[in-house]
Amino acid sequence: MWGAYVRASGSGAGCGNHWPLCNGEVVPRAEQVETIIEFTHRLMSGVAFFAVAALLYWAIRCFPRGHGARTMAIASFCFLISEALLGAGLVLFEYVGANNSAWRALYLPLHLVNTLLLLAALALTAWFSRRTERAPVRISGPFAIALVLALLVSASGAIAALGDTLFPASSLREGIREDFSGATDFLLRLRVFHPALAVLSAIYFGWIAVSRLRANRIAPTVLILTIAQLCAGGLNLALLAPVPMQIVHLLLADLVWISLVLMSVENAVL
Repeated sequence: MWGAYVRASGSGAGCGNHWPLCNGEVVPRAEQVETIIEFTHRLMSGVAFFAVAALLYWAIRCFPRGHGARTMAIASFCFLISEALLGAGLVLFEYVGANNSAWRALYLPLHLVNTLLLLAALALTAWFSRRTERAPVRISGPFAIALVLALLVSASGAIAALGDTLFPASSLREGIREDFSGATDFLLRLRVFHPALAVLSAIYFGWIAVSRLRANRIAPTVLILTIAQLCAGGLNLALLAPVPMQIVHLLLADLVWISLVLMSVENAVL
């Protein structure tokens, strides 16, 4: 969530183009609020690194080779490393601030997808830790489609959020006009795909959840969170994407993703 706040508040360059140091210092002199925001994000990332490292150590000690909890803890640590490297790339390649390049538009969705895979690995570490069998879990086709759709919606959402940050609209009418204008920046023209894909995907998520309401204990959660996310998306659009609403929207997206992952593995063992 704080990483999204760094982007939405324009604080990505708060530590300059230095990494892992901040403005060339271990503990920077915070003369600007952007430096405080970015440095806080790095501190949070450091705490997360040691927490996931401890999780990995615990999983290796408690579970045998091949157990799902151990495998997912290893995956969590690997995704956290790649998350840190991708975050470093944002700074070193200067994909921050007012940068509206196509490379940044490609990089941010990649960063977010890695974040979602990290969240999935962490959630599955917890889920597998409650089970004793070591048999692999096979996700069925409809659930695999739902997971892919969720990743695509999130990736398109990252592009839409970048457009909202760099080119804020003064009114909803102006924003819609910019979405369909050939004279505006390409980020604004791409922004229109996110709500359309989100609505279609939400219908699919809801259909799967309703079809498994009685058989899958996670399905009601998926249904509730999907409806909440649709409402949050509509509110975010109507309010012209204020920063707090962007954070809430992303939080709900993460929760929808985690619930879809858990519903999929629950279905696989029923």
